[in-house]
Amino acid sequence: MSNSADSPEGPGHRTSVWAARGLTAAVFALAGLIFVTSANAAKGTDLRSDSSLLKLSDLIRNRSEKNGELNDATAAVRAEIDALAQRDDGSTEAEDAELKALEKAAGTAKISGDSVSVTLDDAPPDATANPGYPEPQPNDLVIHQQDLQAVVNALWQGGARGIQVMDQRLISTSAVRCVGNTLILQGRVYSPPYKVTAVGDPGKLKRALDDSSAIQNYLLYVKAYGLGWKVDENEAVTLPGYSGTVDLHHARPVE
Repeated sequence: MSNSADSPEGPGHRTSVWAARGLTAAVFALAGLIFVTSANAAKGTDLRSDSSLLKLSDLIRNRSEKNGELNDATAAVRAEIDALAQRDDGSTEAEDAELKALEKAAGTAKISGDSVSVTLDDAPPDATANPGYPEPQPNDLVIHQQDLQAVVNALWQGGARGIQVMDQRLISTSAVRCVGNTLILQGRVYSPPYKVTAVGDPGKLKRALDDSSAIQNYLLYVKAYGLGWKVDENEAVTLPGYSGTVDLHHARPVE
């Protein structure tokens, strides 16, 4: 008679069989749990191709439109508050004049006058190099952040009393940023062509554009690859006041 440890039906063998069966049951239970969870998450739809899932570009566009609506609502509330405050604020004429001057400097008040507008655009989709220039790389054919910044800086340098990029007024905390071939300005997204409008002395503004070394470099790409560049002189333009929030925490006057 053989020893129980040597028997094929011994305790050790039975233990391993039950362990294997238990492991198999656990695997099937886990698979079932994953299946149910996936079904609940998908709610009977295709997770990879469900059209209700917004693409990132759609989300950015929606957020941009929402920010625009919020800015409009903020402007309306601010105008209502200003009207109520002016009804009986107890201030003197001198104090009112000082407040208006500060609003102009801050960019929250409308400003009117002669102006210069600059329009920048990407090169045409089928753009090739003009004779004498190397074939372009993809980055050579699109507007970059430094191009817009060069225009804005030159216009400030030329004595602009106010600047608007697309449909938004710039203030001291405004940042012109580009991601890919889109402009992100104060929470809203824009595609080229980009238009920059400045109120001021047209002659001084245009001279400042001509004197900018950064713009002169941009004009080389205009000549080589057909990037868009247009300067117009306008009359009686009114720029809206800035209507968004101000997130400046610390400031010091320039002496």
